[in-house]
Amino acid sequence: QVQLVESGGGLVQAGGSLTLSCATSGLTFSSYLIGWFRQPPGKEREFVASIIWGTGNSRYADSVKGRFSISRDNAKNTVILQMNSLKPEDTGVYYCAARRGVLFSTTGERYDYWGQGTQVTVSS
Repeated sequence: QVQLVESGGGLVQAGGSLTLSCATSGLTFSSYLIGWFRQPPGKEREFVASIIWGTGNSRYADSVKGRFSISRDNAKNTVILQMNSLKPEDTGVYYCAARRGVLFSTTGERYDYWGQGTQVTVSS
């Protein structure tokens, strides 16, 4: 059974940092894409970043390039999203998702498994 569990959200001031974790279980890691999405208040879900577990290759939304970094910890079966220089517009519920295969996708509907989400609030 596939499980994705996010943690690390919270309240931070603009300019601060947060580290989100996505603990995974039940995945065949060499053939999965792990993505982070977020849903700002009153808005649609949007892509943030993704990483191919086997190669470590990654992609980012333009809005977070240079500020966010995605990585994986093989020993802990965990994907990390390091968020620096946070802005109020980064506020939202952050979700971890997994997609079979190794093709990048920024479309949430193409992901097969989802976590429950973790709230990130950036105050101005």
